[in-house]
Amino acid sequence: MHSDGYRDHPVRSYVLTGGRAHPTRNTLRPETLLRAVDDGRELPGTAGRHERALLQTCRGTLALAELAAYLHLPVSLVAVLVSDLVDGGYLAVLSTPVHDLPDTDLLEEVLDGLRGL
Repeated sequence: MHSDGYRDHPVRSYVLTGGRAHPTRNTLRPETLLRAVDDGRELPGTAGRHERALLQTCRGTLALAELAAYLHLPVSLVAVLVSDLVDGGYLAVLSTPVHDLPDTDLLEEVLDGLRGL
């Protein structure tokens, strides 16, 4: 373990994701809210410990970044694992925040104001 708190995992991320570097869902962002689906189904026996930990931790509503922090895993790895769990119906995406851009007129007013300083 490094002194900065980062845990090096004996199994590299690409092994845990089957060599995939990108999630199947492009809508997953660090602020995406997730919750485990409580329909009585259990993960298949082939599911790994990280998938099981993700589901266990996500019994309440958590953002993807929070989930990664709680499990001490990189956000990119968690995004791939989460997308698999969402695809399988084990996790639900509660929100995909939409980032509205400010109106062009407002941006021009702000810019004019900054130039006037």
